Amino acid sequence: MENQEKMEKIVSWAKRRGFIYPQDEIYGGLNAIYNFGPYGSLMKNKLREEFLSQWVKKQPNIVGIESAIITKKETLQASGHEAGFTDPLIECKKCHTRFRPDQVEKREVCPDCGSNDLTTTQEFNLMFRSFLGPVEDDNNKIYLRPENAQGMFSSFGYIADTMRVKLPFGIAQVGKCFRNEITARQFIFRLREFEISEIEYFVEPSTASKEYEKWIGQWEKYILSFGLSKENLKRRAHQKKELAHYSQGTTDIEYKYPFGWGELAGIANRGDFDLAQHEKHSGQEMKFFIQETGKKITPYVIEPTLSLERLMLAIFCEAYFESDGSDGRAKGERVLKIKPKFAPITLAVFPLMKKPELIKIAQEIFQDLAKDFSVEYDESGSIGRRYRRQDEIGTPLCATIDFDSLDDNCVTIRERDTMKQARVSRAELVEYIAKAV
Repeated sequence: MENQEKMEKIVSWAKRRGFIYPQDEIYGGLNAIYNFGPYGSLMKNKLREEFLSQWVKKQPNIVGIESAIITKKETLQASGHEAGFTDPLIECKKCHTRFRPDQVEKREVCPDCGSNDLTTTQEFNLMFRSFLGPVEDDNNKIYLRPENAQGMFSSFGYIADTMRVKLPFGIAQVGKCFRNEITARQFIFRLREFEISEIEYFVEPSTASKEYEKWIGQWEKYILSFGLSKENLKRRAHQKKELAHYSQGTTDIEYKYPFGWGELAGIANRGDFDLAQHEKHSGQEMKFFIQETGKKITPYVIEPTLSLERLMLAIFCEAYFESDGSDGRAKGERVLKIKPKFAPITLAVFPLMKKPELIKIAQEIFQDLAKDFSVEYDESGSIGRRYRRQDEIGTPLCATIDFDSLDDNCVTIRERDTMKQARVSRAELVEYIAKAV
């Protein structure tokens, strides 16, 4: 399958099967803003839960927070975002469309309307701006956060005091960010509203370089745990001229999408830039007291981040499969061979036929298993069609209740990838499913 064709098929499949669809589509939609449907939202929740499980619940020195999206302008002035979070743009004076300079420099005409009446290059701030309260003046200006980090940095002193932490320690968060991207494209790869899971890990300055290298390795290992192929990942260290204003070193972990290599995650050594800036601008001390030495220091920060939407897209690219007919399926049948742990639905429950006695047992099993797993009940269509529906959304297991179930109190479990079937007693279902996922 050609790369462009695969991407088009994934976009079509994601919409048709209840994963992702455009926001406000009945009014023409909004560019680069998407809704996550019934299956997409279930899957995204599992990715969130995995982050919190791995990096908050299982880590003794990392705590989680949920900071506000609305951010004071002073916070983003201190961080450098208000002045420096910009893209260079040229505006067409005729149709008022804005473009990056590289989109018009060859012909020096507007790519949309062909006019040559263009402005000079100007900087365009990528943050979404609004005002707090009824008065729209500079004193009431606020922003939708362009990154999670600043809410975590401004919480540094509070966390240090209330949680009695010692260096090194981390603050973790998964949450929405907003950027008014000029060149939003490639489905959910580059969005204006997106979700980032990240950690701000505070360390002593003398250990920052070592911690930075350590986090690169363990963050890559974490990303591979979602079922991505190692050959589809690569590290790319930023050159000095690429580094963000706060960074002393950044490494991207890129994924080989159908449209080419693209950033999936990043690890940055932010030094003491953020804490020092917030101390300077707020007048509040942002230092950490080391009990063993009796000294106060400004910690350095190592920041691993991962985009949930880009992770979902990478998983789709990795797992989307169309049969060539050699595996027992009809040619062209689609299967999402996603890692079972992250499938939207863990188990589908079917009565073989619409018979009251079968439906009763199937619904009882559904209610029992829904306490522990994400389960779907389906009684419409032939059993083969129901299997195919579940294959296409990545459901790893299907349980069918047939007439033998009335006598032996067992169900037939069918596995997604191999299509093999096994007879399992109702009493052993929870254990069987838990082992499989």
